[in-house]
Amino acid sequence: MENTKKVVTRFAPSPTGNLHSGAYRTAIFSYLYARKHQGTFVLRIEDTDKERSKKEYEDNILESLKWLGLEYDVFVRQSENVGRHQAILEKMIEDGHAYISKEEAKDGSGVIKEIVRFKNPNIDVTFEDEIKGKVTMNTTDLGDFVIAKNIREPLFHLAVVVDDFDAGITHVVRGEDHVSNTPRQILIQRAIGAPTPVYAHLPLVLGLDKQKLSKRKGALAVTDYRDLGVLPEALLNMVAMVGWNPGTEQELFTKEELVQAFDLTKVQKSPAVFNPEKLNWFNREYIKKLSSEDFWQHALAFVPEQYQQSGMLMKLETLMRDRIEKFSDIQTMFADGEFEYFFADPIVVHNQLVWKALKEDENGLEKTKNYLKEVVSLLEGVADDQWSIENLKTALMPYADQEGKGNVLWPARVALSGKDKSPDPFELATLLGKETALRRLKAVV
Repeated sequence: MENTKKVVTRFAPSPTGNLHSGAYRTAIFSYLYARKHQGTFVLRIEDTDKERSKKEYEDNILESLKWLGLEYDVFVRQSENVGRHQAILEKMIEDGHAYISKEEAKDGSGVIKEIVRFKNPNIDVTFEDEIKGKVTMNTTDLGDFVIAKNIREPLFHLAVVVDDFDAGITHVVRGEDHVSNTPRQILIQRAIGAPTPVYAHLPLVLGLDKQKLSKRKGALAVTDYRDLGVLPEALLNMVAMVGWNPGTEQELFTKEELVQAFDLTKVQKSPAVFNPEKLNWFNREYIKKLSSEDFWQHALAFVPEQYQQSGMLMKLETLMRDRIEKFSDIQTMFADGEFEYFFADPIVVHNQLVWKALKEDENGLEKTKNYLKEVVSLLEGVADDQWSIENLKTALMPYADQEGKGNVLWPARVALSGKDKSPDPFELATLLGKETALRRLKAVV
C-alpha cells in the first residue's frame, strides 16, 4: 500500500561557525525534496553546545537560507527542547534502555562523574538508504554508548532522535559522514517508540584537490559568495548540481524547475567536486539574463563612488557584462585602472603607439603619426547620427586592410585608451562619443 504520510524534511546545522557553501547542499536537497512532495521543510538550529554556539553564526545561517530563497515552514532551536530530552532520558532509564554509569573523568582529575549510557542489545541494524540502498551494520562494536553527560545534559544522538520524532521528520537528508551514527539513532528510536525515517546519506563534497571540502580548504560561506557579487540563483543552481543531475543535458534551472526535476534516486553514489570555475560559468549565464535595471542594482555596489554619477557609467553596461564573472570583478577592474580612460583623458606614451611590426623602423613613429592623421580624417567623415561600431568599421577597415590592420588600428586604440589592453578602437570610439574620440586622436597627432 502506498505511503500517504506527508513528507517532512529538516536541515539541522550547528551554529558553531559559518557553514561553507558545500554544506548548504544538504539544505538545498532537503528543501527540494520537501517542496517536490508538497511537504514541510524544518530548520532546526542544533545549539546545545553552549560553549561553541554563537548567535552570529545562527544569524548567518538564517541570512544564507533567506538569500538562497530556501524558505522554511518550521523553525526551532534544539536548546528549547532540553526539558523534553530530559523527560525521555528519564523514561529510558526507567524502562531499562539506559543506565547511569559512575566513571572517572577522562581528564585524569580522579573526579567520578555520572554519565548515562544506552544499553546496547548488540544486534544487526538494517535500514534503507535512498542513495546507498540497503545498509546493514552490527552494533556490537559500539558498546553501551554514551547518550548523556548526566541526567540533565542529553547528548547529540538522543537529542536528534527526540527532535526528529517530535517534528514528525519522515526523511533525513544528510552527509555521508553521519552513516555511522545511524545504527545508534535507530536503536534509540526503537527504545522510545519512534518511527525510523527514510535516510538519504549524501556523498562527500570535495574541493578541486579531491580532498573533503572545508573552510580550511578555502571553501567560502554562502554570504561570502553573495558579497563577491555571485547571484543567489547561480549558487543555488550550481550547488544543486553537485552530485546530482536530472538525467538530461539541461544545466540552467530556476528554483521551481529544480523542485520539479529533483529526485533523490538520481544523486550519485560517489563523492562530487565543488568547482569554483563552474560556479563562475553559472553566474555569467545568470548575469546575461538580468534586465538593465537589475544589472545596475547589483553592479553599482562595486563601482567606486566618484564614478557613480557619471553619464559615461551606464554606457559601459555591455562591456562590463561581457567581461565579468561576478560583480566584484567590476571593483577589481576599476582598481586596476581598466575603466579610468572612459572618465578622463589617458596619458599616452608615444613609443607605445607604434605597432610591433614598425618598432625596428627608424621612421616608425612618423608613419604612425600619418596613419593616425588619416584615421582622424576618415572618422570626421562619419556623421554624428551615424556614429556606431558598424559605421566606424565601414569607414576605417578599407584603409586598415590596405596599410596593415596593426599599423592603423593599434595606435588608434592606444590613443583612445592609453592601454595595451582595452576594447578595440571601434567600441572605444563609440562609447566615448565622436567629440571625445576625435579630440583624443588629434591631441596624440
